[in-house]
Amino acid sequence: MESSHPLIDCDLHAEVPTIRILFPYLAPHWVEEIQNTVFKGAQESYYPKNVPTANREDARSPDGPAGSSLADLRRHVLDPRALEYGILNCTYAVDSLHHPDQAIALAQAINDWQIAEWLNKEPRIRASLVVPVQIPTLAASEIDRVGDHPGFVQVLLPARSPHPYGSRLYHPIWQAIVRHDLVAGIHFGGAPGNPPTPCGWPSYYFEEYAAMAQVFATQVTSLVSEGVFEFFPALRVALIESGFTWLPAHMWRFDKEWRGLRRTVPWVRRPPSDYIRAHIRVTVQPLDAPPTSRQLLEVVDQLGTEEMLMYASDYPHEHTGEPEEILFRHLPEALARKIRSENARVFYKLEQRRTTAR
Repeated sequence: MESSHPLIDCDLHAEVPTIRILFPYLAPHWVEEIQNTVFKGAQESYYPKNVPTANREDARSPDGPAGSSLADLRRHVLDPRALEYGILNCTYAVDSLHHPDQAIALAQAINDWQIAEWLNKEPRIRASLVVPVQIPTLAASEIDRVGDHPGFVQVLLPARSPHPYGSRLYHPIWQAIVRHDLVAGIHFGGAPGNPPTPCGWPSYYFEEYAAMAQVFATQVTSLVSEGVFEFFPALRVALIESGFTWLPAHMWRFDKEWRGLRRTVPWVRRPPSDYIRAHIRVTVQPLDAPPTSRQLLEVVDQLGTEEMLMYASDYPHEHTGEPEEILFRHLPEALARKIRSENARVFYKLEQRRTTAR
């Protein structure tokens, strides 16, 4: 897709091609440890290799996994789409590691690698911090270490987690995110070791992928119900690679049940949909479009706000349905512009967190 309109892409993947890439950013102890134990890095992956949702055909490279090259990112996305900004999301599964010191060391190395190899070399890029969410205090310490770097606008949190994110266990993470005026980006995937569905382990990746909207709905329900937005009223949350057509129906049910059960959660002082519209934004890919544009526009209207949706290509992942053709061309120009760029510009405070390539 080429666009003559301002465009901010809220989901560009940066893949660590091999753990050796991180050696310059690791302490000598960890380099020696990795070499002596033949550790190949986190082996869990949010995306099986070579499935369409993991690799766009034209993004595959003999030199490394799709999404591991800044040159490819420029050639495939930044230049042809004339992006103002693109936000990197590195889904390296530090959340799958059970060794706490190893998990934080690799998270630190990945963040330093993002600074050196991506942020310092391309002024159009912003990035998301990688943190070990399984150890909230260590995650908060990493946010404090580099959270004020102007290239970082977000902290990446996998949608699948050991506990719902509303749990008080995660308060140190929310405190650190608010302290550094960052966005909490809840992204598709996660490797916490528990099943990806409420009913146990599915047989096929297709089941996990199709049902991931339920995981996002669970996290949204938890954040609101456990009062996270009351405790941290400045907190901003982005749902990334979640789709959005499930959200209006979820808000309706959430509001209805709150009316009957609000005594059990007295700290939820307003209808849940009010918190969602005030604090949460959603990227448009994957675009779970109904059969007709009229039906899709009805879903957009049912969100009840023009500020909630943000453009994302999810590069280098492949999706059927391009927002420019399926969504933007049918919207009023003012709303299309908000989704293409302005909602993200305001939500991520991109004009306030400028950085230049060195």
